[in-house]
Amino acid sequence: MPNFQTADGTTLAYEDYGTGTPIVFIAGWSLFSDMWEHQLYYFLEHGYRCVLLDRRGHGRSDRPSSGYDVDTRADDIATLLEHLDLTGATMVAHSAGGAEAVRYLARHGEARVDRLVLLAAAVPSLLQTEDNPLGVPKEMLDWTLNALRTDRFKWLTERAQGYFATHLGNDVSPALIENEIRRCMSVSPYASLEVQRALMFGDHTADLEALTVPTLIMHGPADQSVPIDPTSRRAARLIANNVYKELPTAGHGMYVTHAAEINADIMEFMKA
Repeated sequence: MPNFQTADGTTLAYEDYGTGTPIVFIAGWSLFSDMWEHQLYYFLEHGYRCVLLDRRGHGRSDRPSSGYDVDTRADDIATLLEHLDLTGATMVAHSAGGAEAVRYLARHGEARVDRLVLLAAAVPSLLQTEDNPLGVPKEMLDWTLNALRTDRFKWLTERAQGYFATHLGNDVSPALIENEIRRCMSVSPYASLEVQRALMFGDHTADLEALTVPTLIMHGPADQSVPIDPTSRRAARLIANNVYKELPTAGHGMYVTHAAEINADIMEFMKA
C-alpha cells in the first residue's frame, strides 16, 4: 500500500485510484479509507482520480503516541497533497474529517483545492457556549468520552441503528452494521479517544469564515452523532460560497444509506 512520511516521522497510508481530476476523501471519526467504498466505484467509473487517506492511528497508518490534535492532522493532509502534487482537487470530508479539511485550508491555503464537500461535518463546533446555544452541553461530552474509555464496543453497538437512522426506513443489513463497528474498533483506542476529544472541544468558526472555495454542505436532521443545528446549519451561515442541502431521512452514516443521492449531488456540484 502506498505511503508517505509526515514531519514527525509518522508513516501514513493512502490509496490512489484512477486518473483525471482528483477527489481527496477524508474519513470520519474512527473510520478510514474503506468507508468510501460506495463513493469510490462511482467516481472511478465517471473518470475521476480518487485519493483516500488513512489518518494517523487509523487503518493501515502508523499509531504514534502524539499528533492527534487537529492542526497536526491538517498538516498530514497537506503533506499528502504535496507528496502527490495534487492540484484542482475536490476534497470530500465526513464528520471529524470536515474539521481536518477546513483547518487544512485555513493553515495551508486553497491553491491545491478547488472545491470542498462537507458530509455531516462536525464544524464549526459541537460544544454548547453562549455563542453556540444549540450545542451539546459539556457534561454530555464528558460523559461520552468516559463511556468510550469504559466500553467502546458497547458505546458503538448501542448507537449503530441510530447511526444509519434505520428507524426512518433506511435499508442497512446487519452484516454491514457489524462491519462498520468492526472498522471503528480496529482503530487505535488512544487515537479514537483523542480525535474525539479534539472534535468535541474544537472551534472552527474562523476557519469557515475564511473559506472562499465553493462548498457543498450535506447533512441529515436525523443525525444522532453530530447534531445538525450547531454544525451544518451554522456552517451554512458562516461559509460565504456554499450550497446547502438537508437529507430528511439521513443519519450520520449517510455515505452508505444515501450514497446514490450524495454521489449524484457531488457530481453535479463538481461540474457546476
